[in-house]
Amino acid sequence: MAQTRRSPRKPPAARRSAPPPDRNASVNDVPSRTVSWLLEENQPAIRYRTLTELLGRPASDPEVLQSRAQIPTTGWAAEILARRTPGSGWSDAGSPYRPKYVSTNWMMLVLSDLGLNRSDPAVRDACEYWLDEMPASNGGVGGNSKGNQHYCVAANMARALMRLGYTDDPRIRRTLEWLVETADPKGGWSCFGLSRNLDSWEALSAFAAYPRAKWTASMRECVARGAEFFLERELHRQGSRYAPWYRTHYPVHYYYDLLVGLDFMTQLGYGADPRMEYAFRWLESRRRRDGAWNLDAVHPDVGPTMRRWFSRHPSQQPIPFALETVGRPSKMVTLAALKALAAADRAAGPVGAAP
Repeated sequence: MAQTRRSPRKPPAARRSAPPPDRNASVNDVPSRTVSWLLEENQPAIRYRTLTELLGRPASDPEVLQSRAQIPTTGWAAEILARRTPGSGWSDAGSPYRPKYVSTNWMMLVLSDLGLNRSDPAVRDACEYWLDEMPASNGGVGGNSKGNQHYCVAANMARALMRLGYTDDPRIRRTLEWLVETADPKGGWSCFGLSRNLDSWEALSAFAAYPRAKWTASMRECVARGAEFFLERELHRQGSRYAPWYRTHYPVHYYYDLLVGLDFMTQLGYGADPRMEYAFRWLESRRRRDGAWNLDAVHPDVGPTMRRWFSRHPSQQPIPFALETVGRPSKMVTLAALKALAAADRAAGPVGAAP
């Protein structure tokens, strides 16, 4: 996690009732060259996700089927899978969690973002290894060596496994129930037992991946309180300005930034809430003239306190991992940005309604 910051500033006394200005962010307004760039065949994972998540193509569409079939053999996903030891993981040093960010846990989080599914034997084998190596003693996932669940690990793992085809696995359900049980009564979560904070975003992202039809009443209430915690702070107001939150990243691992917040909040149906306006304006300000967004930094992108800590503990310094080049247009960032803007445009009905 990014280092702890001061307690959030007091939010405005009343929520504004006026809707945010039009953002002109519909898919039809995106420059055709940007969409064409995302649809390039050399990265079928991005092509598949653009077709389905941005352009709304059905799973039965021939181009969708073709792109999805190519993901395990072409591009980033294929390169990651090729580095794995069959029946094992990636560069694990006694644990699938270390070294950060090149061992199994982190590679699986990336693969879950690339449109893969357990229907592929190699992916299923990797998922089963991950599950076997990180069980929780309460029947969930994301346990440490003693079986104790850690908040960000468990929530990230649950989200990733749902994307990989394990939505109905009872271990996922148990983890989501645990996230409800451990939420702050006022809304939100905390990592390492510290006060609830914007860095603890992973549970909302996990619930965003869980079908609404499967939500219990307690899940709905928990998500609503958690979302309100972020909305009250306009996705960024917590103590003094923390520079990494205003940069784009991929992979995000367990770090927060404004695009991370926009991603899960729009998936949860809050794109029309006027308290999202600041984050959307920030996002628009980052757009390049060609319609794309740059990759601003690769984690660990942290503040001075953590940088000093890493300098004193070099053995704990994570190993950066990137799919794309910092300072250059990023397909992963651009797709996430366009999805958030498009979701906000589609938002209709009561704030917080399921999309």
